[in-house]
Amino acid sequence: MNHKRNIALLAAAQALLLTNGIMLVAINGLLGLQLAADKRLATLPITTYVIGGALATLPAAFFMKRHGRRAGFMLGAGLGILGALISAFAVSIGSFWLLCLGTVFAGVYNAFGQQYRFAAADAAPLDWKGKAISLTLAGGILGGVIGPEVGKLTRTLLEPTYLASYGALIGFATLSLLIASRLDIPPLSVAEQRAVGRPLSRIARQPAFIVAVLAAACGYGVMNLLMTATPLAMDICGLPFANTAFVLQWHVIAMFAPSFFTGDLIKRFGVLNILLVGAGLMFVCIGIALSGVTLMHFWWALVLLGVGWNFLFIGGTTLLTETYRPEEKAKVQGTNDFVVLGVQGLTSLSSGVLISSEGWASLNTYALPIVAMTTLASMLLWLRRKYSTGPGVS
Repeated sequence: MNHKRNIALLAAAQALLLTNGIMLVAINGLLGLQLAADKRLATLPITTYVIGGALATLPAAFFMKRHGRRAGFMLGAGLGILGALISAFAVSIGSFWLLCLGTVFAGVYNAFGQQYRFAAADAAPLDWKGKAISLTLAGGILGGVIGPEVGKLTRTLLEPTYLASYGALIGFATLSLLIASRLDIPPLSVAEQRAVGRPLSRIARQPAFIVAVLAAACGYGVMNLLMTATPLAMDICGLPFANTAFVLQWHVIAMFAPSFFTGDLIKRFGVLNILLVGAGLMFVCIGIALSGVTLMHFWWALVLLGVGWNFLFIGGTTLLTETYRPEEKAKVQGTNDFVVLGVQGLTSLSSGVLISSEGWASLNTYALPIVAMTTLASMLLWLRRKYSTGPGVS
């Protein structure tokens, strides 16, 4: 079936996107620490990556509405190649600010790539949407394995350090472009392209929309806050880069391995129950992170963080698909990703400041209210749906 072929291609593209992302997180904080005059700006290259993505989310969504998914994904991969080229040049001349510029383009590539899951859902039958999202994101497992390993292998392959890493990213983005060219996703009809649908303000007042966006933003925000700080925290604690790569590798595997069954869990137990479990795992993650700074403390915390992210992000994305009509999907999906990537940008910048000024324990403590808010909102919607007998409850 055509939708299964598309999902397989999108999963491969997702794997390459995550390889790009995890390598950037693994090396850019350390590279920023090496190049930045003010060490508090060490994670700025990660922040500019996220900001580039946040600023491009709505343009990416509307570009695809007008020109189709395949053209959009090819453009995104092309900008990923450009970003890796700029970053490689920045490393070769030791320019911190040029590195930040390169990661902006990498972020734009990520913004287009964030649409992979929505493309899978849109192309799948109604009863396959949750599974389509899950299986597409499952491609990230390869990114979790490949990214840290390639980061280790290429770190000192060429001088200066990390130059070869960006060369590898050029190759991965090029392969992603080729995969995107093989997609066969029908574009929207002319009528759907021109249709406006309901105002975004009306759509955003739906309780389901609020919980969906909050869950995805919490999942990505808390995950990004802790994951971005982890390489710096482990370095401060005297743990070698090989240990950092090991922890990040398992973290990303934990993010995406559950994707093989998260869609089935949502179908069986309901999306809101999965959101509540995801938030609970985030609480346990923070508790472990606060209890010690050995290798295994970092490992367990980041593994649980990954699974919690999976449930919150896939659950939030699945819930979001209940809130819009076909002609509204570009603005709703784009707005959702703008909020999610905006939160990522804030947390990645805060991560560097907090880990440098207040430490690992304080950084984890600041994540608690965000998880608590998401838990409360999900519970309120769960109660609303359970006890309401009126039609149209969302």
